[in-house]
Amino acid sequence: MISTIEESPEETLHSGSAKITNTALNIFWTGFIIYSAGFSLAATGSVSFIVCQILETLGIILFFPSAIILIHFRFDNNYLKIIFLLYIGWLLSVIIRGIDLDYSKLKLLLFNAEHGIFLYFVPLALLFPRNLIYLKKVFKVIVVLGIIFILYDIIFLRNLLDLSQKNYNTKFTFEYFTKILSVPSGFILLTYAYHSRRMNLFAFLVIIVTVGFALIRARRALIFISFSPMLFAYFLYMYGGKLKVLIIILSLISGSFLFYIGLNIYNQNKYGAFALITNRFSVDTRSIVEEYFFQDMDTENWIIGKGIYGEYYCPGIDEGTYISSYRPMIETDYLNIILKGGIIRLGLLLLIAIPALILGIFNSNNLLSKAAGIWIFLWLLNLYPATVNTFSMNHILVWISIGICFSREIRTMPESSVKKILTDNHNE
Repeated sequence: MISTIEESPEETLHSGSAKITNTALNIFWTGFIIYSAGFSLAATGSVSFIVCQILETLGIILFFPSAIILIHFRFDNNYLKIIFLLYIGWLLSVIIRGIDLDYSKLKLLLFNAEHGIFLYFVPLALLFPRNLIYLKKVFKVIVVLGIIFILYDIIFLRNLLDLSQKNYNTKFTFEYFTKILSVPSGFILLTYAYHSRRMNLFAFLVIIVTVGFALIRARRALIFISFSPMLFAYFLYMYGGKLKVLIIILSLISGSFLFYIGLNIYNQNKYGAFALITNRFSVDTRSIVEEYFFQDMDTENWIIGKGIYGEYYCPGIDEGTYISSYRPMIETDYLNIILKGGIIRLGLLLLIAIPALILGIFNSNNLLSKAAGIWIFLWLLNLYPATVNTFSMNHILVWISIGICFSREIRTMPESSVKKILTDNHNE
């Protein structure tokens, strides 16, 4: 997605087209942040939906036209070009099939970042300008989202600590705060070498806070989603360290010590702060929903999906939240993808993502490419325990990473060159 071969950094930033691109990127990311903040705020149920939708509308006004300016149909190889265009064509067919112009449904499409229409356009981020310098803007956006996450946590702390099953909104408050605002901080940790100590510490704080709330609220999928980038960042740090043997030995010692302390803390609080996660360790919340899903889907549905408004019969699961016994989503996201666009949609996605992650992790010379490959890998893993195919920075980063991994020029760049571009403040 991002390349440095078309122009040198100096030529790029001072050319007329680059100034237009730079402005468009600033507007796009500003609109995206506003939209994300508005959608996350709506999940609390404590703020007027009108206010939240005004914020989201402002975000759309900013990011949508600027995104059109930023899209350029350039590809790094013919394989990516063919599969990607097939994938985009299929996503358009998913949108068109069964679309309803009902006012309430149109509002859902526009203002729901998790299941709305904009998630289908996220792959177009692959066609944004190919320049490593612009990636620095992405890092800044992740930090801003992290700041909003911390502020929201402080403001809505009472909601986040309310474990009552009666207050249904508290579940989605934390879930959307995490998936929309905090999880992208894991990408900062994976690319730690290109950031200041302050930025890395802040990203670490965001992830730690996320994991802490996930433990208290017994959100098992969110524990994995938020903790796994931190774990892989540590592996990358060990891989890049000069004193690898010493680091590994110290890691084993400190890891064992921390595990012992953590186990003691858990045992002392498993009927207190961690009571909910203790009770939910062995609870199966997926099987019955998946069984209803499998029963409802016929052969045609499995192959091509049911379109953007696709639903499946699942009575009794969402009692009190849905009037209908038909659900428009399923928490197992690879099945959610199939529900809307069938195995064809999932297959085309995997044909793009799997080669990209292999190239990034195993056929690259720099940390950036390896981190990009790991981010794709983690996102694919997360398709099972949670819904991550959304209009969010987490998902946008997947397509940014796919672009990085398919770019031979970026993958073969020496680490010193990538680090110079991404840490040079004069290139901003």
